[in-house]
Amino acid sequence: MTISVRPLTPTDRTQWQPLWKGYLDFYKTSVPPEQYDLTWSRFHDPAEPMFVLGAFEGETMLGIVHYIFHRSCWTAGPYVYLQDLFTSSDARGKGVGRALIEAVYAAAKAEGAARVHWLTHETNARAMVLYNDVADRSGFLQYRKVL
Repeated sequence: MTISVRPLTPTDRTQWQPLWKGYLDFYKTSVPPEQYDLTWSRFHDPAEPMFVLGAFEGETMLGIVHYIFHRSCWTAGPYVYLQDLFTSSDARGKGVGRALIEAVYAAAKAEGAARVHWLTHETNARAMVLYNDVADRSGFLQYRKVL
């Protein structure tokens, strides 16, 4: 399988949206329809620090990654939060997730970022096999309060 990764353009929405819905379904959550519109518009707004890449085999999108640049009190350069990573079920285990993560690493390095970080659910054992190979597990636990 030959995988290419590139930033998505406005014409890619019809392939992006089902993949993002698949990601949300995997985590048993949803967002209202207007959030799809808002998120998509943010990816294409040069004033926003949010980005989206797609992994393709030919013209078929196999996976997506969303990532966000943000400041850190600890470094001069930004950090990058890899927020959402999803690969279609038929493409899993074929290097798509790795290619997307490596593309985020390259984008982060190009902008002088000091770190790329992300979260996954403790039950996402299949993904953690890849994550343990491409990154270091920090040992930190996430706490949050939904407002």
